[in-house]
Amino acid sequence: MRPSGKLHLGHYHGVLKNWVQLQHEYECFFCAVDWHALTTHYDDPSIIEPSIWDMVIDWLAAGVNPGNSTIFIQSKVPEHAELHLLLSMITPLGWLERQPTYKEQQEKLKEKDLSTYGFLGYPLLQAADILIYKSGQVPVGADQVPHIELAREIARRFNHLYGKEPGFEEKAEVAIKKLGKKNGKLYSSLRKRYQEEGDDEALATARALLEGHASISLGDKERLYGYLEGGGKVILPEPQAMLTPVSKMPGLDGQKMSKSYGNTITLREEPESVEKKIRTMPTDPARVRRNDPGNPDNCPVWEFHKIYSNEEVQSWAREGCTTAGIGCIECKQPVIDCVIKEQKVFRDNAQEYVENPELVRNIVNEGSEHARDVARETMDDVRQAMGLSYR
Repeated sequence: MRPSGKLHLGHYHGVLKNWVQLQHEYECFFCAVDWHALTTHYDDPSIIEPSIWDMVIDWLAAGVNPGNSTIFIQSKVPEHAELHLLLSMITPLGWLERQPTYKEQQEKLKEKDLSTYGFLGYPLLQAADILIYKSGQVPVGADQVPHIELAREIARRFNHLYGKEPGFEEKAEVAIKKLGKKNGKLYSSLRKRYQEEGDDEALATARALLEGHASISLGDKERLYGYLEGGGKVILPEPQAMLTPVSKMPGLDGQKMSKSYGNTITLREEPESVEKKIRTMPTDPARVRRNDPGNPDNCPVWEFHKIYSNEEVQSWAREGCTTAGIGCIECKQPVIDCVIKEQKVFRDNAQEYVENPELVRNIVNEGSEHARDVARETMDDVRQAMGLSYR
């Protein structure tokens, strides 16, 4: 996540709730991408550091647990930059120029000079962020899927160029024996079925066999993945996009909640401010007077009811609106109460970290050290494959 200001309810319902769930199902790396922030804030980087600490506190307050996941800052793991540089040597310029977000962002941010390599190359840096952890799944919204596909293409190109290590097939045959007699025979049978008959089910079964095998090294496992498909050693596995459920969190004006629209409620906003913002939200324009009936489907407040109110309250609000039985201020009150109640949890959870910034720094430092250990292992493989290990 880019540190570019305070997080809001759209971030919570669109991203953080999903992260909290994923950390119990996968090994997760959650990164504050300060270098990415520089691609658009290079002329005023002063916002980045305070935004990082605020953002990490918001993550912790929302339920991201450093005991279950790795929380770190991108620039504290300089291997990201090294991999970005090395991948830039093999990435065609056209692959970056065709990214849909490249021209879209230039249109949206016309007031900024974005004719920089950093801005053009940020999808490649994003690919390095992903590939350096050999990530299997990347939780993204639909708009980011082209970036994951780029990461897949880059990994595929890298493996094609550098995966054929000397004596690859001989090393793969030795690795098969390490699977044990029964599993080795099964692997060879599945490999033959896939390569000779194109049996995708055999490929999936063989992959599962390797995934569940704990007694062989990661290097041998990657060698056998490549041997299975008739290629070389898989040095950088191809990541898959894990589509995040679409956020239904609207802004105060009914558009998508976004800082650029000025329609947000921040995660730890004071109750008085929250109440004032919701009380002044626009409603169905057809309700000019108190006794005019309205249509909830034309009202931004109704979108908040769908997120925060139970069926009984939703039924009360719909009936009251369509019959003019309740006024708009009355309709907004349950939403105000629910948002303030939710935010109290965030503020209470955050208080320990706000009062003890050193604790937050320790969490980030420990996470960054762990992330760097993993990144170093990948870079050892990358350097060796590219002939840069000099041993």
